[in-house]
Amino acid sequence: MTSKKRIRSAIAFAGAALLLSACGSYGVDPGADAETGTVNYWLWESAQLPAYQQCAADFQAQNPDIDIKIEQFGWDDYWNKLFTGFVGNSAPDVFADHTSRYGEFAERGLIVPIDDQVAASDVDLDDYVAGTTDLWLGPDGKRYGLPKDFDTVGIFYNEDMTEAAGVTTDQMKNLTWNPDDGGTYEKTIAHLTVDENGVRGDEPGFDKSKVKTYGLGLGSSGAPFGQVEWSYLAMTTGWTYMDKKAWGTEFNYDDPRFQATYAWWKGLIDKGYMPPLAFTEGGSPDQQMQAGRYAMVTEGSWNTANYGALEGVHLQLAPTPVGPDGKRAAMQNSLADSISTSSKVKGAAWKWVRYLASEDCQSVVAQAGVVMPAIADTVETSTAALSKTGFDISAFTDQIDQGTTFPYPAVLQGAEIQSIMSSAMDNVMAGADVSSLTAANTKLDALFTEKPTK
Repeated sequence: MTSKKRIRSAIAFAGAALLLSACGSYGVDPGADAETGTVNYWLWESAQLPAYQQCAADFQAQNPDIDIKIEQFGWDDYWNKLFTGFVGNSAPDVFADHTSRYGEFAERGLIVPIDDQVAASDVDLDDYVAGTTDLWLGPDGKRYGLPKDFDTVGIFYNEDMTEAAGVTTDQMKNLTWNPDDGGTYEKTIAHLTVDENGVRGDEPGFDKSKVKTYGLGLGSSGAPFGQVEWSYLAMTTGWTYMDKKAWGTEFNYDDPRFQATYAWWKGLIDKGYMPPLAFTEGGSPDQQMQAGRYAMVTEGSWNTANYGALEGVHLQLAPTPVGPDGKRAAMQNSLADSISTSSKVKGAAWKWVRYLASEDCQSVVAQAGVVMPAIADTVETSTAALSKTGFDISAFTDQIDQGTTFPYPAVLQGAEIQSIMSSAMDNVMAGADVSSLTAANTKLDALFTEKPTK
């Protein structure tokens, strides 16, 4: 969503945790609530920048005494600069926030709860897509954001390749999966895999050491949450990430259902149907799709316009497969904008946050066709705009309507969780036994039972 970007830089994230632990509530000035002035606003998604620049222009026309200054940074730089800003008392007044991050900010008093502002305004939480507002209730039960967009996960596939392989659109829309034999999902992945001699993955003589096209692409090991990598599989087995939907303290990566899922997924590499992790350094999934190296990728709805713009390749969109529980699953996330406690213009910052979450701004975002806004009344406009890419985005929206989505796991100690699980899962992808995730899970649980050392 979110975007919603995957969390890929464990080292940078762990370093940021040290900054957070050092800063506490550094620079807090709760009384600084000026209603006018310059509001510094940060976001990471370049594709969404033009839409929010238009929102800023419209907002300033209505509020001439408030100036919105927008800065955009790439994903990793964004969080590094933000954490440094918290330490140096130079954080932006408002910034696009992520479900995986805001819990720690809230716990350390670095962002402002907005319950009072929401109660005193005309905000109707029922206006938002189901499930998105709940994502922004922090570990203390207070609200730290209003949803600005939402996302789910689907399968982008090369239509020319599926047609050549005799795989129909109907088959792609009705894939099934289980961790034992992979169901029709694995059969399709195998059949779409082709070696340099033109032999398919399910045919005699297939050479997995010389693959021309992988049936399923790979972006990363998935780290702790596997948003687009494996979460849509694991959550159809009855498995859950932790003991609570949000802010849990006991994790379940030692659960046999999860380890069986991850072992199956990693096994696609062993069979030659999915590239090894090192292969991902040669280009992003969309680049590999365009180059014909991947027949399918699982990806988030926030990348729909990006995949639709790829030249020289004809892509279509299918829903995630039906799992052992008889249902599909897809992670649902939502971004929101947070107000820094150190801001000296909190009154103006709230006005901007409220506008970002309003139908006026989200209608602009919807028309841009880059991401799906969270205001329910804008979904039709967003769907029409995204449909211009040629994709049937019901693969995303149907899961929300049918109640088969699950929330992005909101956690505390996110930096440490990211570091531990990124390393553990990368190791499994590189050859370690999946049972090694049990030791990693023990480390996660210890984060909430052992007192940190000074």
